[in-house]
Amino acid sequence: MVLAIVVLLACATAAWAQRGAMAQREPHVGYVYPAGGQQGTTFEVTVGGQFLDGASRAIVSGEGIRTTVLRHKKPPTPKEIAEIREIVDKARKELRETGTGGGMRGRRGGFEAIMKKAQELGADPEKLKAFDEFRRARMDPRRQLNQQLSETVTLQVEVAAAAEPGRRELRLVSKLGLSNPLAFCVGPWPEHAEQEPNNTTSDAEVPDLLPVVFNGQITPGDVDRFAFKARKGQRLVAVAQARELMPYLADAVPGWFQATLTLLDADGKEVAYADDFRFHPDPFIACVVPKTGRYTLEIKDAIYRGREDFVYRITVGEVPLVTDVFPLGARAGSDTSVALTGWNLPAKTLDFMAKDRQPSIRLISIGKGRHASNRVPVAVDTLAECVEQEPNDEPAVAQRIRPPLVVNGRIGQAGDCDVFRFHGRGGGRIVVEVVARRLGSPLDSVLELADAAGRRIAANDDHEDRGDGLSTHHADSRLLATLPRDGDYYVRLVDAQGHGGDEYAYRLRISARRPDFELRVVPSTINAPPGATVPITVHALRKDGFAGDVALALADPAEGFALAGGWVPAGQDQVRLTLTVPREPRDEPFKLHLEGRAAIGSRQVVRTATPADDMMQAFIYRHLVAADEWMVAVLPRPWRRPPLKVLGQQPVKLPSGATAEVAISAPRRLPVDQMQFVLNEPPEGIMIEKVSAARRELNLRLRTDAAKVKPGLKGNLIVDVFIERTVRGKNAKQAGQKRRIRLDTLPAISFEIVDSDGRTGSLARRDGGVEQ
Repeated sequence: MVLAIVVLLACATAAWAQRGAMAQREPHVGYVYPAGGQQGTTFEVTVGGQFLDGASRAIVSGEGIRTTVLRHKKPPTPKEIAEIREIVDKARKELRETGTGGGMRGRRGGFEAIMKKAQELGADPEKLKAFDEFRRARMDPRRQLNQQLSETVTLQVEVAAAAEPGRRELRLVSKLGLSNPLAFCVGPWPEHAEQEPNNTTSDAEVPDLLPVVFNGQITPGDVDRFAFKARKGQRLVAVAQARELMPYLADAVPGWFQATLTLLDADGKEVAYADDFRFHPDPFIACVVPKTGRYTLEIKDAIYRGREDFVYRITVGEVPLVTDVFPLGARAGSDTSVALTGWNLPAKTLDFMAKDRQPSIRLISIGKGRHASNRVPVAVDTLAECVEQEPNDEPAVAQRIRPPLVVNGRIGQAGDCDVFRFHGRGGGRIVVEVVARRLGSPLDSVLELADAAGRRIAANDDHEDRGDGLSTHHADSRLLATLPRDGDYYVRLVDAQGHGGDEYAYRLRISARRPDFELRVVPSTINAPPGATVPITVHALRKDGFAGDVALALADPAEGFALAGGWVPAGQDQVRLTLTVPREPRDEPFKLHLEGRAAIGSRQVVRTATPADDMMQAFIYRHLVAADEWMVAVLPRPWRRPPLKVLGQQPVKLPSGATAEVAISAPRRLPVDQMQFVLNEPPEGIMIEKVSAARRELNLRLRTDAAKVKPGLKGNLIVDVFIERTVRGKNAKQAGQKRRIRLDTLPAISFEIVDSDGRTGSLARRDGGVEQ
């Protein structure tokens, strides 16, 4: 039997090693260029990234887009570079000896002679070409080589005339799986790609008609210019998309392409300039054209950085652009009219129906088809609403309101202060929250709650909303307070910078707490061999003091999917759990949906998790950036999952400062001395002390450190399984060394820390899932 097990392990090791390598070599795309196209056209798109071998197609969310892979290019490996360089040196030497000359640093003709001679000496033409491109890229001062952007896949993209305009997501499909998603835009206007050099403009490539979309990439120190014709009196709008296409760059400061726009007339005189729009990094220019003629639009990075992933799109023309909305939202189930401010709008107001049944943020636009504006956010809430009434700058003239309600208001001028008065009962637990920056308002709010005597009860400047993954300054304020006694109370709202104006709009909610939650599931893309188990992370965005358990489950999953460790324990904001995929591969990726359920008071609340990616900005900051779809690719790879399952009831009770055993099923007696069980990012103070075998089971003995884990702690343990193999090969330095190969991940093991008497203790006092 032992021999059979050893043979089984030996046969599976190669496949398992390949799977372990794949975990580190998942396809990654860093940019898409151009990042969109016109309805009814066919064009080529370059996707740059890493580990893109075997790219077969791209998947674009929504309907009406087809893609075909034309070619894949990747730089030569260090080994290939060394081999080619050896042949090139030999070719150069022979040419010199025969008097033909030529050299790597000589004229292009001399280098081509060397390349031709190298082919005669047996060099592969494709490898020679890749070597030449790599050499020239290293010598080009405009190129900033980055390993994560080193490969390119060229796609042919066909956009149907009836394809819905707007933002999509593009993922690349390769033999290593499905890539991360990137933005891809569909629009109605003709598109032009930059032609370098274009740092100074010429009369060529001047569009006669607007609107038009300009596409380009900024390299280090680069400045791109586009010429076009415009008529006197045109209400010209030029809107840049840069950070919108690539939200965060991990290795750049600031962590995105900080574009600037300059509009120049035919004499080179500056007509308009913009480097942002309020707190949005992407700028736009809007102006009335002063005279008929030729104009130039210039784009660059604010501090002259650049790289292939500094991709942009600029829409230029008399296109509708909404800059402001008031009020910033509506009551659920009501017909609402909002006032619009902007450029080239067909109307000054927009009527819409707020159909949402729960508080949410939705996007609205005015116009249709080629005349549709940009989409802007508005909030929907179930509470009653009112409009702020001036004067209300101080307590003596405070506007009296009757919570629960939402106040729609403005900090109408610099130094303005809005004060609201309401009657509250002692012991009442209330929420005072501003929603402004999350809806596009420039307001940087500050809130203060005081009693009738002017004594401050609570104050807040900034409150982080992790659900708003594109915000880097969480400028909206929020208070949770308990009223000390019956009486009148005052809410004071100002702008932190003392600014104001019609655009400084807000929604102020004052109500009892409404415990609730949202969920984010990370990552948005999963690649796994058949039957494999992979870790995922679920973030619970708790609202208004909700602190209860959230049970997690897949909603209508395909057969073969299983979730283990499906809960977010009370009082915790995130949990790691595992997803097991079907044992049969499939050509098409699966689209999954994760739901969370919680008892909040007498209600059973169900929320669907939003897929997201944990993205890094500027080497340090992390953000949960939402994606459209949660996709899982089960790869067509021959791989057998070891039949290991966690036995017994869960959660496992782990006594603080002692040990407990977890049984794992194993149909055969496995060579435990060759296998390693390792906790993956466990809570501090929990460790695997020993692994032993008994009949058809393995026993993991877990030990806890009483000084680091206390009764009441709950969560999941993720266990990775490895096997050690001896390295064989010609390399004398490595031969005989031990190499650890990852086999699989066990389904998540839920646990609770208990005291010596088996009691769980408590980390927080709770009542119906609401923190006390």
